[in-house]
Amino acid sequence: MDKEILGIILMFALAVGFALPLGRYISKIFGNEKTWLDKLLNPVDQLFYKISGIDPEKEMTWKQHLTALLTINLVWFLAAMFVLTNMSWLPMNPDNNPSMSGDLAFNTAVSFVTNTNLQHYSGETGMSYLGQLTLMLWQFISAGCGIAIAAVVFFAMKERTTDKLGNFYFFFVRSCTRVLFPIAVVVASLLAFNGTPMTFEGKDSIINLQGDKVEVSRGPVAAFVAIKHLGTNGGGFFGPNSAHPLENPNYFTNIVEIVTQMLIPLAMIFAMGFIIKRRKLSWTIFGVMTVGFLMLMIPTVISEVNGNPAISDMGISQSMGNMEGKEVRFGSAASAYWSIATTVISTGSINSMHDSFMPLSGMNQLLGMMVNCFYGGVGVGFLNFYIFIILAVFISGLMVGRTPEFLGKKIEAREMKIAMIIALLHPLLILAGTAIASYTYANNPEAYASWLNNPGFHGFSEMLYEFTSSSANNGSGFEGLGDNTPFWNIACGIVMLMARYLPIIGPVAIAGSLAAKKYIPESAGTLKTDTPTFGLMVFAVIALVAALSFFPALALGPIAEHFSLK
Repeated sequence: MDKEILGIILMFALAVGFALPLGRYISKIFGNEKTWLDKLLNPVDQLFYKISGIDPEKEMTWKQHLTALLTINLVWFLAAMFVLTNMSWLPMNPDNNPSMSGDLAFNTAVSFVTNTNLQHYSGETGMSYLGQLTLMLWQFISAGCGIAIAAVVFFAMKERTTDKLGNFYFFFVRSCTRVLFPIAVVVASLLAFNGTPMTFEGKDSIINLQGDKVEVSRGPVAAFVAIKHLGTNGGGFFGPNSAHPLENPNYFTNIVEIVTQMLIPLAMIFAMGFIIKRRKLSWTIFGVMTVGFLMLMIPTVISEVNGNPAISDMGISQSMGNMEGKEVRFGSAASAYWSIATTVISTGSINSMHDSFMPLSGMNQLLGMMVNCFYGGVGVGFLNFYIFIILAVFISGLMVGRTPEFLGKKIEAREMKIAMIIALLHPLLILAGTAIASYTYANNPEAYASWLNNPGFHGFSEMLYEFTSSSANNGSGFEGLGDNTPFWNIACGIVMLMARYLPIIGPVAIAGSLAAKKYIPESAGTLKTDTPTFGLMVFAVIALVAALSFFPALALGPIAEHFSLK
């Protein structure tokens, strides 16, 4: 068990260690500073600009940035819908998998375009290779959009007074070619050399140890898995995701995948510090996020290592911890660490079944997504945290009787209204969706019996988890839920759309509004936002919003289930 704990420490240390230089590198590519990849990739960037008719030097306002983002996302959604509903006759389908129904294609297209990757299908039987490659492309694109829009906010924070915040396409293309693609190539190579398939051939026939003939699915898995983690997408090539031995063959690949999914969210925090030249502020933000992450991760690891008391009462040894739904090659501790990292980061990939975790572990997974700002997804995780910074600055200003200011800009009624709307949107989508689903099931349980394999407290948790995952653009699930139905496909698709784009529009609007205001030099009375005291204030605001919003729902689900085991 000591080795498992050391493994967790190693994985986190590697993520932070790689994120620091990557953050500096990201700040350079957004600032158009010279990097060692320029000679190789400048011609590639120019080719994209020339084909698309883009002038990367044309400055955009915050409204133009959002228009560009929403327009290209709509085009990609329509393209994904076409491929998914016509896979049966399109090329690259050696296993003759069928096309998707309209509601499932809608859910899947929305899911991958919004960086959620919620999957109501199993990749082995529900997707052609063309479909998989299309989704893999969206994993690059959606991640690139998240990084690019975070860059807009960074430069809005940096500038003293301006309405011009760079060029969206410049940020987007460089995010894909200079960050995502090179690292994805390295990660995919590491996975391929350690047993992850990378082929366009169809299923392979093998004889198992029992002497039975088995058809084993394969495909361009290594490339798919690399970007699914690097872009905090999380969609699995196979149904079991990274619990599948061909997606995640051994403990080394497990380390590679967990470090990869944490890499860019951590690096973006440090990149912000370099861009706005306030590294102390970036460390303050990193500290708040890390405290929140550890407060969720440590109890989860302890809970899973200690095992299930109900099984212990049966006289069954749990020397390896609670191993239900977990892979022996990873163990209970590493699986618990992954479960919190993937829900905090908003990747949503799994190397174990979250449905089988202890109730309070499931609660911590839910809280990671409900808070949705402890690191968070690529780019957008910082935007969520930015909202809480604005709220904390405003509340702090009221407490000391001063006009709230952040980075030399006054925070006034307009910014606060937007911040509050965005802060309350997340709880609204989660709780309203869960309430509707609960009423529908309770009103006619026979008609909707296929929804829940586990009624009662755990069944409620399954429905709560599905809407939480959708609203957090996470994509993981309590897999006891029968989710491939018109209700779940359409309801989750709507939640994913609203939860992706409104929390992007809000912070960008606030940042653009503040950037256009007159800069006020710091004075002795200016609230310091790069101190532990302010970090504690931000943490308190996050905890207060989460506690008031979600405690009643958690009490009905995982907390009630926990006490039912006693």
